[in-house]
Amino acid sequence: MIKRTLGKSGLEVSALGLGCMGMSFSYGPPKDKQEMTALLRAAVERGITFFDTAEVYGPYINEELVGEALAPFRKQLVIATKFGFQINAENSAPGAPGLNSRPEQIKRAVEGSLRRLKTEVIDLLGPPIYRKSTTPRRRSPCRVRVILNDSRR
Repeated sequence: MIKRTLGKSGLEVSALGLGCMGMSFSYGPPKDKQEMTALLRAAVERGITFFDTAEVYGPYINEELVGEALAPFRKQLVIATKFGFQINAENSAPGAPGLNSRPEQIKRAVEGSLRRLKTEVIDLLGPPIYRKSTTPRRRSPCRVRVILNDSRR
């Protein structure tokens, strides 16, 4: 598998990555958990090392699926997730959350993502991508590396 280095970070990923959103969000009801686990693990076996998810997919169940399925391979992989969503009981339906990138919300989101992904490291963390046609203020996505305990390096 061809590898790419992301920016100046030195973080190396497979040239092909796997976006996991459709496994539990957006394209109909969540897919069978065992089938999606098998798919994720087959991707690893074929050399995919870059996986993308978000707390809003499900909400939450996509990160749980990715975390559980990829746990045996975690030290070999790069996982990206997104924050910035206001998910609560009133707007927990798929596609309903508002946006919230306040510092306390980012902290809550990161703590939840770490728990659901069953990891101590979020390799890439970013806000949702805002499109000019749907959002009054355009923001550039940022990517930061969150390290609580960098035992992988």
